Amino acid sequence: MERPPGPTQSERGRDDRGTRGQNARDPDTRERERERERDDLLSELLKPLRLTGVFDSRWYVRAPWAIEGDSEQSCAVLHFLTEGGCWITAEGHAPVELHEGDLALFPTGTAHRLADRPDRRGVSLAAVLPERTPGTSGEIRIEGDGPVSRLLCAGLHYDESAAGNLYKALPWALVLDRSQIDREPLLRDTLRLLATTDRPVGPGDRLITLRAFEMALVLALRPLLRELADKPAALPVLGHPGISKAMVIVATRFAEPWTIESLAREVGMSRSAFTAAFRELVGEAPARHLTGRRMQEAARLLDETVLPQSAVPGRVGYQSAVGFHLAFRKWYGMTPGEYRNRGASAA
Repeated sequence: MERPPGPTQSERGRDDRGTRGQNARDPDTRERERERERDDLLSELLKPLRLTGVFDSRWYVRAPWAIEGDSEQSCAVLHFLTEGGCWITAEGHAPVELHEGDLALFPTGTAHRLADRPDRRGVSLAAVLPERTPGTSGEIRIEGDGPVSRLLCAGLHYDESAAGNLYKALPWALVLDRSQIDREPLLRDTLRLLATTDRPVGPGDRLITLRAFEMALVLALRPLLRELADKPAALPVLGHPGISKAMVIVATRFAEPWTIESLAREVGMSRSAFTAAFRELVGEAPARHLTGRRMQEAARLLDETVLPQSAVPGRVGYQSAVGFHLAFRKWYGMTPGEYRNRGASAA
């Protein structure tokens, strides 16, 4: 095949000057793009977090005390210390001390113990709060002769299908100290309102409480995730330009006809390198991650809209209704129609 003619000397000069000028701007431009992609990825991580139920409780405890909680499935756990101090311990992790005004969040409900001292063993949470049904509240009182601590504690139940691998990869515990919370006035005021014993009661109060805790969860995760983004070891995917960009694409452009090859090409990687890096950093193959995002959106459309079922496949990236039907049934264990009818029955 005949090779096309090369550029003239003057054209090469213009290209070189253009390249040099572009390269001079590239570091700042690339950094801004990376920051924007990182923020987009963190936003997409938070967007699906919709709570399905909350059990909250207020604790009044005087030393000596210790309460041990089991791991929770599809449930984040929140502790807001309104008075005093305490220690959080968990198997395989260093103890964490909390002070008045601090907030501790356990994104995936890791089993942990709260106590006035890190080495104190105590009673199980099930013994002092046997009933923790979402939509209800409780109270714990432990009398002693030591310092008083007061806490707002809550189990925040979320839709498992909406929590992707990136969310599940968050550290076992995240802590915001009082100064960080004070820099987030909406979070601070929401937590204080939820911690009061005389919250307004009336029509719709359970829904209001649910959405208030949902807002507190997102408001708390936002500054914590910004911190994690500056520590690539905590969430390595945020430090990989190609994979983090692919995560944003899957989250926002899932309806496009992607293949692994086209997705890898879009982020400037070879198919093999892209697939290997994605598996390592995200914890699943890119094809499965894309399918999961499409199924998540399909379930949302079936649950929350009146969109005809026949229109759903095209909205989530499937050209074949049969292909969508088979994929949905394999993912959820039921047909799209059964899924929609189940939601209607529950309502």
